[in-house]
Amino acid sequence: MGPVAFFIVALVVVSITHWVYRWRNPRCNGQLPPGSMGLPLLGETLQFFAPNTSSDIPPFIKKRIDRYGPVFRTSLVGRSVIISIDPDFSYFVFQQEGKLFKSSYPDTFTQIFGRQNVGSLHGFMYKYLKNMVLNLFGPESLKKMLPEVEEAACRNLKRWSSQESVELKDSTASMIFALTAKKLISYDQEKSSDNLRESFVAFISGLISFPLDIPGTAYHKCLQGRKKAMGMLKNLLQERRAKSREQQSDFFDYVLEELGREGTILTEAIALDLMFVLLFASFETTSLAITMATKFLLENPLVLKELTEEHEAIVRRRENTNSGLTWKEYKSMTFTFQFINETARMTNIVPAIFRKALKEFKFKGYTIPAGWTVLVSPPAIHMNPANYKDPLHFNPRRWEGMESNGASKHFMAFGGGMRFCVGTDFFKMQMAVFLHCLVTKYRGKAIKGGEIVRTPGLQFPNGFHVQISEKNELK
Repeated sequence: MGPVAFFIVALVVVSITHWVYRWRNPRCNGQLPPGSMGLPLLGETLQFFAPNTSSDIPPFIKKRIDRYGPVFRTSLVGRSVIISIDPDFSYFVFQQEGKLFKSSYPDTFTQIFGRQNVGSLHGFMYKYLKNMVLNLFGPESLKKMLPEVEEAACRNLKRWSSQESVELKDSTASMIFALTAKKLISYDQEKSSDNLRESFVAFISGLISFPLDIPGTAYHKCLQGRKKAMGMLKNLLQERRAKSREQQSDFFDYVLEELGREGTILTEAIALDLMFVLLFASFETTSLAITMATKFLLENPLVLKELTEEHEAIVRRRENTNSGLTWKEYKSMTFTFQFINETARMTNIVPAIFRKALKEFKFKGYTIPAGWTVLVSPPAIHMNPANYKDPLHFNPRRWEGMESNGASKHFMAFGGGMRFCVGTDFFKMQMAVFLHCLVTKYRGKAIKGGEIVRTPGLQFPNGFHVQISEKNELK
């Protein structure tokens, strides 16, 4: 090797070494939280997405907590990330929305949900969309929807009771999708030539998977599912515009009215992304929660007994035992709401919440650089024994006397701060009504499946097959 070639090789080696050193030791005007940035470019992405079957603190996070403490640094999908399970820090992040932080998910998420999705919008535009959604999920709207939710739950449970068993996750997802798609876009699967839910099933399969967009991967299927669903929504938008409707019949009509207003800030792209996110969020999260709630009931007979007693007492107090649920009855379900919060705490449907630091700041001696992502981990907070005694034990009574309607330092199942989930009340109503119909009229028996896998999102790889039987048939 000649001197010139030797010099070039040496220069390359020095450059790579310096680059790797800078990758592992990011510049900071102070002290960064401890941790490892992992491999150059890839970071610790593979470890973060590694499947696990634990309901405890995610192994990726638990291992690093033991090594570094409750706040540590890493790199995921090309981003420098601070991960927090510190309740004070996590709560601070939510309270500083729009000041020190903004919602900022990895590029792969924006490809999936759309660059104009509500989670990526900020300031006035976000508040504007939030108020639009509250028009659908506010208390007055939910009061009107209560009979429809009950009718759907009772009708489906009746049908399931005639079958040898049902795969509960898919069955509840189908039930809720039919209900919410009707309210949102007047969609009726039986009358439609396009299967909208099929597109969402493909979408969900790769939603929280390794972001590799190659044919055959779950992530590629996810993007294709989104493309197909968005195409159907766009066609529906064009059809609605071509047909004049005298009055609003669903949320899509309301959106179209907003689009047609003079001076509106709503665009077609934002409207379509909003409809897509609402359709997904309204059925996928609730069906996962209902499936886990049923699993917890079947595994905890004393909890099932107490829940059943609360709902049977509601029925006994009625003048007509066959009359439907009233809003007053729904709001009286004290133990049921404790049960729902405990289910949300242990299920941890949302594995991570992302925020981006808008400017450098210090917290508890650490410097958080501007531009870095902060990842708040609800599962790590909810399963922390310092926050919840015996956290792996399903115990609805732990919520007795506790404020559980909003977010707190130790409960973030529905987010926090100004981005607290606007669909929380709809989620709780659907769960409570389903549980009411289930425990007052039916019995359940686990047949097979029920094992969970987190990647880090929750999945049932073998499904959860349950036999539903009418109570009067077993007397």
